[in-house]
Amino acid sequence: MDNERIIVRLAQPSDCTYATKISEETERSAIARGSGISKRSVKSIIEKINAGKAIMAVSNCGNWVGFSYFDVWDNGKFISNSGLIVSPDYRQNGVAAEIKEQVFNLCRQKYPESMVFSITSGLAIMKLNTRLGFEPVTYAEITHDETFWEGCKSCVNYDVLNSKNKCNCLCTAMLFDPSKN
Repeated sequence: MDNERIIVRLAQPSDCTYATKISEETERSAIARGSGISKRSVKSIIEKINAGKAIMAVSNCGNWVGFSYFDVWDNGKFISNSGLIVSPDYRQNGVAAEIKEQVFNLCRQKYPESMVFSITSGLAIMKLNTRLGFEPVTYAEITHDETFWEGCKSCVNYDVLNSKNKCNCLCTAMLFDPSKN
């Protein structure tokens, strides 16, 4: 790993070969941390890659390093940044920050008027979001699209979210509003 160079870029169709690793690592990470991370199916990861909605980090040796994607909600009113995961071998090297910045910039480039949101239970992601101009908000200020909340069903905290009528959960919602920035 010492001689490896990490490349963070728009995902390409050939990156679909990493989809199983990404899906498995997302689930492993959630279990290890005991946190509320939604599972990501291999199929959904491939769909994001093929739709040009994903950022991939790979090494010059061909190793998968990290991944994130975005989704569009409410006819483009909202964009979510989701699924940020870094391979354990490459953590603590600034890769997550680079991926997060690139997925955010991709959203802003494609949807400059849209509000970008992220929900997380992790302090590191909250700090990254804050650096990019996100602010903590209530769940009432992000999408109400039921399809978005369907993605939370695989989270260990889904019962909490449902018991609160999707008004709050253990995750923090953060929003970037381009009209304020």
